[in-house]
Amino acid sequence: MSERYSRQMLLPEVGASGQERLRRSAVLVVGAGGLGCAVLSYLGAAGVGKLVIVDHDGIEESNLHRQPLYRMSDLGRPKAATARAALLASNPELEIEVLAERLTPANARWLLPRANVAVDAADSFAVTYILSDECQRVNKPLVSASVLGVAGYVGAFCGSAPSYRAVFPEMPRQAGSCAQSGVLGTAVGVMGTLEAHLTLALLLDLSPSVLGQLITVDLRTLRFGGFAFANASEPEGMPLAFIAPSEVTSADIVIDLRTLSEAPVSPLAGAVRLGVQEIEQRVQHFPPEPRIVLCCRSGLRAWRAGRALERQGHSNLALIAFGE
Repeated sequence: MSERYSRQMLLPEVGASGQERLRRSAVLVVGAGGLGCAVLSYLGAAGVGKLVIVDHDGIEESNLHRQPLYRMSDLGRPKAATARAALLASNPELEIEVLAERLTPANARWLLPRANVAVDAADSFAVTYILSDECQRVNKPLVSASVLGVAGYVGAFCGSAPSYRAVFPEMPRQAGSCAQSGVLGTAVGVMGTLEAHLTLALLLDLSPSVLGQLITVDLRTLRFGGFAFANASEPEGMPLAFIAPSEVTSADIVIDLRTLSEAPVSPLAGAVRLGVQEIEQRVQHFPPEPRIVLCCRSGLRAWRAGRALERQGHSNLALIAFGE
């Protein structure tokens, strides 16, 4: 076994058998930004044998204060491939696959069965629900975190624990972003490092299990909190689930909730253009039978519109988050 891991192998929680277990493990990491850089750095340094990185984005100068895998010379390059190169330069023993795409329900279905643990580092509510739904379906653990400003949370869901939906059955009506609200790089690093720690705990099967635990951190007041949710109940009824644009059929009623200034042309042919307020106010009525597919940028407006249509008696609904 490599001298590289000698210090952690001294721990009774790891040892030679634990290190071999890490070497034989595979982790899916969705997002190679602020959270993902910390997750990937520590999982790679710990000797997790295979990492699969999913990220569609490119590197911008505004990323560098919280994404230390990247350099000025990397500006404009894809994050997933650049992160792979940086990780291999530090630890050439790793096996790293990259997918420079958005995570969708379609690619999640073939990515997750090959991983022991999935890590949500994408800072996207749509991605979190997509990962949680698929992890719940295939019985895989999910580590998910969110951070904004100087506070955040991290939790371990699915597997033998309740899903993300059991703890957070509703999306917020609106959500801030790093670009809009700001974020301190160290706060992102702390939360990403906690994600890596929970992932290692799952791979090493440490006891007591971290599954069903959520940790909250406020780095302005230096307060740590959290709660256990192992007994949380899954929501009843059909979930408002996200689908990939490729899964839309000609029989669907498609509603694009974005404004014309956001998206002058909808990528889905025949889409009706409505605002979420118009659906909430029942400006237009829809027949009960065909599936209604609601689309927006982040998924938040689609969720709101879906809940409004449920209150109006519709149950055959699906959501799409197009992203930026």
